[in-house]
Amino acid sequence: MVRTYLLSKTLDPILGVFTGVVAFRLSETNPRTAPLEGETLGDLLRWRYGKWKASRARVEEQADAQDGWEEITKALEQEKSSK
Repeated sequence: MVRTYLLSKTLDPILGVFTGVVAFRLSETNPRTAPLEGETLGDLLRWRYGKWKASRARVEEQADAQDGWEEITKALEQEKSSK
C-alpha cells in the first residue's frame, strides 16, 4: 500500500498539531464561542495544579508525622550530649 502525504512524512503531523492548536485558540477567544469566565483551559489547569499542590503538601505532612525522624534525631542528640 502506497502512503500519500500532504507535505512530507515529518511535516504532516506538525501541520496537524499546529492546525489543532490554532483552532483551539480561535474557539477560546472568539466572542461567540468563548467559554464563560472561569471555564477556560487555563483556569482549569490552575485549579487542578493548586489542588495537586495542596494534596502533595498534605501527603508530605503525613509522611513527616509518620516517620518521626525529628523525634529520633532529637533522642540521638540527647544521647550524644549526655555522654
